[in-house]
Amino acid sequence: MSARASSSKIPFVVIVLVWSAWTAAMLARDAWPLFVHGWPMSVTMAFGSFVAGATSEGGGAVAFPVMTLLLGIEPSVARDFSLMVQSIGMTSASVTILATGIRVERHAVVWGSLGGTLGIVLGLEFVADLLSASSSKMLFTSIWLAFAVALFMINRYHEREVHHEIANFLPRHALLLFATGVVGGVVSSITGSGLDITIFSLLVLRLRINESVATPTSVVLMAVNSMVGFLWKGGVHSALATEAWESWWVCVPIVVVGAPVGAWFIRHRSRLFVSGLLYVAIGLQSVAAFLIVPQTAGLLAFSATVFAVGTLFFRGMAARGVRRLEWLATADGVVQAGDPGRPGRSALE
Repeated sequence: MSARASSSKIPFVVIVLVWSAWTAAMLARDAWPLFVHGWPMSVTMAFGSFVAGATSEGGGAVAFPVMTLLLGIEPSVARDFSLMVQSIGMTSASVTILATGIRVERHAVVWGSLGGTLGIVLGLEFVADLLSASSSKMLFTSIWLAFAVALFMINRYHEREVHHEIANFLPRHALLLFATGVVGGVVSSITGSGLDITIFSLLVLRLRINESVATPTSVVLMAVNSMVGFLWKGGVHSALATEAWESWWVCVPIVVVGAPVGAWFIRHRSRLFVSGLLYVAIGLQSVAAFLIVPQTAGLLAFSATVFAVGTLFFRGMAARGVRRLEWLATADGVVQAGDPGRPGRSALE
């Protein structure tokens, strides 16, 4: 049996192991009645886990709005559940991505994960409890909407130049990925996902990485970040709500399959197809949020401010991305053979 054939079976092994452990735990706990009231989350995560594997949105990007907007669950509980369920689903998808050779940007995985680890710990300790429930919901919605606008603007140029890895990777890129990871980790501490969108936006808008590479990269990043958040809340503080655990139990066997299927489905799709999926998902989330969350003048102002700042931030990334392409195209900006250490015009890069 070839190494490639063996590696392709790894995701199935993971699924069997998770199902076996889950079944044994459910039998020991006699927890089957949880499905009586928890089936809506099972249905939600059948879709959410597929989205998690196929796009830069984590499963929490579906779970969080459904739980907070439709089911009336507190954002902190929805955040905890998102981190918990992504630890299973997105880790399973990551195994599929790595085992089947789907391309990721490895510098982004390493440096983004380091920054995200710091960010989510700091966020859970000092930031997450500062926002009201309604503000947390609209923060989530407004950031994603701002990103969708920026991505749509640059994708008007269908033939724009993209890369499959960070060209001429320098220490400043490591610092940029780390700092962006910290911000993303803090957002994850509030809404259950965030590192995925921040690093995805940095890769696509600023560093001009192909969406088809940035998407699996963001999946691996969010898997790591979710695991850190899950272990920090559940292991260090033992502070995971019973409601989050009950929802988690009825979703585990579903997400461990759904996320890998999403990762498999998207592997041969075009970057514009990937972007189209994001537009649809973000649009539905945004409409639902503004219809369901009771809007006040203060909350509308908060949402508008987050959207405006987010749009400027993401558009700024896109503008820097144009300058980066110009830098890479200049004779003194491209690393020449025999001179690998020459950074070129760093002011423009």
